[in-house]
Parts: sequence; C-alpha cells; structure tokens
Amino acid sequence: MRIGIDFGTSYSAAAAVVDGQLQLVRFGEERQFRTAVFFPEVVPDFDDFVLTPALEAQVDTIMRATRADERRTGRSPRSEGDVRRDAIRVVRRQWMEERVREAASSAVASFQDALFGEAAVEAYLEEGTGNLIESPKSMFGYKLDPRVRKTIVSIAAHILEHVRLTATRQFGTPVREAVIGRPVEFRSSMGPAGGEQALGILREAAGIAGFDAVSFLEEPAAAAMHYHLSLADRQRALIVDIGGGTTDVAYAELGAGELPVMHRSWGLPRGGTDLDVGMSLHSLMPFFGKDVSGVPVHHFVEAASVHNLPKQREFRKQDYRRVDEPFASRLRALQGTGATTRLNQQAERMKIELSSADRVTAELDFIESGLAIHAESGDFHAASEDFLDRMARLLAEAHGDIADAPASIFLTGGTSRSPQVRDRVAASFPGIPVVHGDPSLGVVSGLAQAALLPDSSNVSSDP
Repeated sequence: MRIGIDFGTSYSAAAAVVDGQLQLVRFGEERQFRTAVFFPEVVPDFDDFVLTPALEAQVDTIMRATRADERRTGRSPRSEGDVRRDAIRVVRRQWMEERVREAASSAVASFQDALFGEAAVEAYLEEGTGNLIESPKSMFGYKLDPRVRKTIVSIAAHILEHVRLTATRQFGTPVREAVIGRPVEFRSSMGPAGGEQALGILREAAGIAGFDAVSFLEEPAAAAMHYHLSLADRQRALIVDIGGGTTDVAYAELGAGELPVMHRSWGLPRGGTDLDVGMSLHSLMPFFGKDVSGVPVHHFVEAASVHNLPKQREFRKQDYRRVDEPFASRLRALQGTGATTRLNQQAERMKIELSSADRVTAELDFIESGLAIHAESGDFHAASEDFLDRMARLLAEAHGDIADAPASIFLTGGTSRSPQVRDRVAASFPGIPVVHGDPSLGVVSGLAQAALLPDSSNVSSDP
C-alpha cells in the first residue's frame, strides 16, 4: 500500500485514499502529531570530557612512557607542558571512542523505547534525562559531521517507522511505499547542496524504516492537488502553504477533472518556528538580560532555538556566574534540563493567543518563583514583522513572475491560522479571493491523492 506523508517541521501527518475516500492516519485520537521524539539514550557530548583521577593516572602513564622513549632513543626532551598536552589528547581521543562505542551498543534498545509527539515532550520534562529532538527536519539541510548525520538519520527513520506501522495497523495491510512532501527550499546552510542532502537523509531514513520505495512531491504542489478536486471549472490558482519551517508558493492550472499543471514554485525557508523564536527574543529574553546585561545576543538566539541541537549545546556550555542578578540566576535556570523547551512552549502559546487576544501572560515559575511576563498584541506585531516582511517579498516575487493574475489563492499550512498572516497574504493580491483550506491537512490530503498515481512525477508541470 502507498500512502502520503507530510513530514513537517512542527507537525507530521499521513493519509491514503481507500475505496475512493480520503482516510487520515490516526495517531491515538489525533490526526497529526508533533514532530518530536524522545529517547533515553544519552548522545555523547564530547565537551563533557573531564580529567577524573582515573584519567589523570592514564595521562601520567603516557607521560612516563614518553620520557622513557626519549631516553632510549636519545631524542631531545620536550617541555613538560608539551608532553602533558599530547598525553591528554591521547586520553581524550580514547575516551571519545569509548563513548561512541557505548552509545552505539545501546542505540537499538534506546530507539525501541522512543515516544513521539506531545508524549515525547511530556516524558522529557518528567524524566529530566535522555534526549528530546524537536523539529529534526530543520537540521536536514545543514552541514553535519558523520556522527551527527547518523543520529539525524536514525531519528528520521524512527519517526517514519512510527508512521508506517501506525498506518499498517489502521489499514490492515502492509504499508511499504509513500509519497513524502518536501518544501520548495529546505532550511539550509549549504544552498542547493543542503536540499540534496535533506532528500538523501529522507531516502536513507525511509529505507531503514521499512519503506521499499518513496518519491517526493513539493508541498505546495500537493496542496494544489487537494484544492484541484474542489474546482468544477478550470482556473489558474496560487497555492500558499505556510508551515512551521518553510513558506512555499505554487502557481498552477487546476480543476475541471483534468490533470493539474504546475507552472512555477517559490520557496522561503522561514515559517512558524521563526515566529516562536521572534516572540521569545522580543518578549521573553529581555527578562533574562537581552540588551541590558552585556550577554551577547547570540546566546539568547541559541537558547530560543530549541530545534537546533548544536545551538542548544552551545547555550548550555556558557558560564553566567559573572552576569549581574537577577539575570545570572535566570540564565543558569534556563540552562537546566527542559527549561528552554518550557520557555519555547510559552512563546508558542503567546504567539497563538496574541493572534486574537489583546494581552497574555506567561508564567515562568520554572525559572523563578512568581516570575510572570505580560505581552500585548503590539508585541506580537513587533516579533512577527521580520517574517511577515520576508513572506510579503516572496509573494511580491511570485506576483511579478506570473503572466496572468490567479483566479483564487488557496491558503493552507499551520501558520496560516494567524489573522495577521492571512491579512498580509490578502494584501499582496488585492481583489483576489482567498480560499482558506484546512491549515493542518491541506498538504497531506494532496499527498494521499498523489499516492494513487503510479509515480508522483506524473503531476504535470511546464517544461
């Protein structure tokens, strides 16, 4: 059986068309799950290396052996500092190799105990140990050393296996093939090469997860296929998919029961998670000393970027003992297990509520007893302005590239729930009717339709 999978930055979903009817894969009682996984294995952090008494003894042994070798060969003796530094490098390398072996031996059992979605977040916050990986898709396009890449592939494989096995149980037949959505442009530090790497990670992960074959379809093209089915007359439409990690636009000819034709697509590697980070930096981080404590701004960016493991590790390594109070205590509390995740939850909640409310309060008792932060609608506008401006520029580019104005705009993706986002889309194409699709399921519904085709590349496009 072949299904469609929306492997999202913030949330993931899957669906299939069975006997002519769209059926969403149910994850418990939900139609989607947060793209987060918790597993108890502690991935080795090589910055944790400390010279314990046992390791000091190994250093001394190596230093004595070095001095003995110098005497035996008649070489000029090196300084005590140089010999010690070389000995420490040898011990550290051996320590690192042992940590990797330990992690590899426990990885299988660890991943078998994995939890997904909100249950993953809750388990991480309750356990206080192990690893919570949120939004792994955000890292697919970045330069990764082999060890980190292997970990990311394993995490993606486990998420895809969770989807495959859940679908298999629900549909009562083995699920072995899938059409997986992909953004027009992945979040990346390597340009187009990052996109190729991201697809390679997904292909490799899908094979490990038990899929015999997978193909990829751009997410706005998938949303176009979903919208296509609702159109009785042929028309040219603009598809705008604003997700957690990316914003994608497609211009397509749809409707009238004919094959949909994709003319153009545009991508912006920004989305709802950028609004969360913006909300955190604007309304929460000043209470941790942003702009007033002398702490570099990038520390606060690292703390707010819960989807980026290297940035989180950099933040947790910092020493804030010399920072003025109350910021020193608050920053050290934020370095505690689960604290940045809790703060991000508050930022996300504030973002959602301020889309329709004038004022919200974030309770930060996990940082400091009685600490509460108030934010108003103007704060949300200030925090979201950078993303909204970038989105408007993307839409202006699309507007300038198409020859004929679209008959309609189909708007989908989780971030499209925001009234401010909807207003900015409408303002970019004045007079064009905006059709609001299901924010969560517009893409996955189209992917399920694409899964009916022998090959998702059968979705026609201009040469």
